[in-house]
Amino acid sequence: MLRATLKSLLARKLRLILSGLAVVLGVMFVSGALVLTDTLNRTFDAIFSDAYSTTDVSVSAKPNVEVSEFEGEEVATPLPASVVDKIKNTSGVRAAVGRVDSDGARVIGSDGKVLTSMGPPRIGTNWTGTDELLQLREGRGPEAPGEIAMNATTASLSGYRIGDTVPVLTQQPKREFTLVGIWGYAGDRDSIGGLQEVAFTTPVAQELMLGEKDVFTSVTVRTADDVTPEALRDRIAPVLGADYEVRTGEQLADENSASLKEGISFFNQILLGFAGVALFVGIFLILNTFSIVVAQRTKELALLRAIGASRRQVINSVLVEAVIVGLIAAVLGLAAGVGAGAGLGALFSSMGGGGLDLAPIGVPPSAIISSFVVGIVVTVVAAVLPALRASRIAPVAAMQDVATPDRPLTRITVFGSVVTAAGAAALSVGLFADAGDATLWLILGGVLVTFIGIALLTPLISKPVVSMLGRLFAWSVPGRLGRLNSGRNPRRTAITAAALMVGIALVTGVTVIMDSAKSSLKAEAARILKAQIMISGDLNGPRPPTYDPAVLDKTSRITGVRAAAGLYNDLVAIGGERVYVAATEDLAVLGQAYGTNAATLRDDQIAVHAPEATERGWQTGTKVAIQASRGEEHTYTVALIFAEDTLPGSIIMPAAAIKDFGITQPVLGYIRLDDGVAVSSVLPQVKDLLADSPEVSATDQQTFVNAQAAQFDQIITMIQILLGLAILIAVLGVVNTLALSVLERTRELGLLRAVGLGRAQTMRMVTVEAVVISVFGALLGVVVGAGLGSAVTKALENDGITELVLPWTRMGTYLALAALVGVIAAVAPAIRAARLNVLGAIAHD
Repeated sequence: MLRATLKSLLARKLRLILSGLAVVLGVMFVSGALVLTDTLNRTFDAIFSDAYSTTDVSVSAKPNVEVSEFEGEEVATPLPASVVDKIKNTSGVRAAVGRVDSDGARVIGSDGKVLTSMGPPRIGTNWTGTDELLQLREGRGPEAPGEIAMNATTASLSGYRIGDTVPVLTQQPKREFTLVGIWGYAGDRDSIGGLQEVAFTTPVAQELMLGEKDVFTSVTVRTADDVTPEALRDRIAPVLGADYEVRTGEQLADENSASLKEGISFFNQILLGFAGVALFVGIFLILNTFSIVVAQRTKELALLRAIGASRRQVINSVLVEAVIVGLIAAVLGLAAGVGAGAGLGALFSSMGGGGLDLAPIGVPPSAIISSFVVGIVVTVVAAVLPALRASRIAPVAAMQDVATPDRPLTRITVFGSVVTAAGAAALSVGLFADAGDATLWLILGGVLVTFIGIALLTPLISKPVVSMLGRLFAWSVPGRLGRLNSGRNPRRTAITAAALMVGIALVTGVTVIMDSAKSSLKAEAARILKAQIMISGDLNGPRPPTYDPAVLDKTSRITGVRAAAGLYNDLVAIGGERVYVAATEDLAVLGQAYGTNAATLRDDQIAVHAPEATERGWQTGTKVAIQASRGEEHTYTVALIFAEDTLPGSIIMPAAAIKDFGITQPVLGYIRLDDGVAVSSVLPQVKDLLADSPEVSATDQQTFVNAQAAQFDQIITMIQILLGLAILIAVLGVVNTLALSVLERTRELGLLRAVGLGRAQTMRMVTVEAVVISVFGALLGVVVGAGLGSAVTKALENDGITELVLPWTRMGTYLALAALVGVIAAVAPAIRAARLNVLGAIAHD
């Protein structure tokens, strides 16, 4: 029986390739994600190991607000210079050097633009000399207040050379320095991990990066020859007390690496989620392939039964074939995944400016195990139903020359209705009820079960819908034949279309949600935003773009300006909870710019958004203790509870709190003009004032709103790209179905050719069949996706998505692309059908 199975498999190589390709692509996605994650994890392990290789012990103050990798950069609490002296006097210390290392030193390149960084921070540090790791390549270290040095990566990106004047943005407005030195790192590296670094003299670094004199962010300690880092750590810790964190260099490397791995893990889960979608779609392709194959092998399997093969042996025969296909696909998918992981790693490195030295590409055990488990399990699961169907073939079928009859749809329709109802119920609970921690799983599970239920119901609707779509092409004989062929086997058509439906439905659903959110944002902005000019910038690094607050004072003196206010942001701690807050120089001015009345806050007062106050149980007069990123904890009094949409943010701090924020410059600006004043008369003047703040720009209200809304389009594009693999697998399903159908109908095609159907007509017939199936799948996906997207949008109504937008243009585009996909998918099967030898086809058994 095994030999018969292997011979049958080898006799149908095309079937093997087509059915295995879907698994190859899915396994590639899974293994590629795991290879990428492993490579990045080892890369960051090496980066932090190098960064702290010259640090035996490090001392830093405990941060006021602990920040996770998803919340941005943690702001270090400055420690006084006196701590350095205490450490130096500790037994076993060979050297102790105060360090200033803070994100926010942004070099303005020779082209006048700020150097961007989509990954690593842009560090401002104090020059402490060279060591085994840091090596000067040109010039010297900074010695005067107007001098800087930079690492080779920053010098290369900016285009500056020794002696050039370099503008730098820090916690203070733009200042210019003379470049006196360029350094690199051991191993001929331009940077560690792609960091952009600028070194000032210690007093200048303290002033510009920390805003205080005689303070550091950490102290780097080297041990005496006879003392271990662990022993010295244990000596220093009790000397400094509980307010300081004393760690070995190895501990620091592990902690920083673990923090970044948290973000990488999240990214990996996203990739695996899309891989799951691709594999889910692949199941439809494999199921269809094995179903068609079983139908084509009816006589062969019946003969096996007739000569003594049991039902179990027939089932095992089909499953063995599935295991072999899955095994081969897993090997090929793993190999492709290694290549995909290497490519994604290179892309990741380039996003960080190209300075990230990736660890050698490796294949972790998790990638190998997952590839084989996924490849074999997915293929076997998809082959179970066809295997059971094969076992039910009666031996007498070997003596009959008839096609396998299509079974009634009653049972699958009832089952599909139950599954769809269950999925819809789970989805409804997740969207509209308070399910706590189970909400996400209810939504995801509901979507998955709903998709399965709709796929089961698809055969019921495929025949009438396909017949209707086919009428568009029924003006010719090939068109009528193609229409009839596409509807002759509802189950086969339904499974093929369902695969395409899943990808299109997800893309359509996300598009509905994003377009609705975009429209809601625009409508909300038009309703509440009274400022005609906005100051903002595009996020091009972990730190938001900022500008000189003096711009606001100068803007307020421009003729025709009613109010100009800036907005500052920080992550603070309130009762142990991390909360984002805003601040402004004068709440009364911000109110004017925002179109509402508000009084100036005193130094000990805050304003709170009404829903926030209700949630926290705050009232006017409530005392609230707030710990900002820097400084001491302060107690504030709730002075104003403002209505929804009357002021930006949920908690607004007074001007006195800004000095303790992690970023002490405004990130947004609101400029409201007097009635009747044209924006065109003021906007150029504001742009001139921002000449020294190149990270931001001034725009009119509509341009600003459009820029914010455009972010939703980026999300749609990203999801379309990631779901493209699932849609590609679905397209392969169409190709597979047509190719196997041509083989199945060889004799029929020969007869059609014999009675006068030309080659071109034969190709058109197959093409019409492909187009109808593809458009049917896309139409189903558009309808299901629009329904799911509308349900999610309705559920998010209280979260600000108040308008439902159905993207008719995009949905029409998906249908048109589906028709094009059908044409492309039909090319190979149509050519094969047209080239059939008429006499040989008629004699085909």
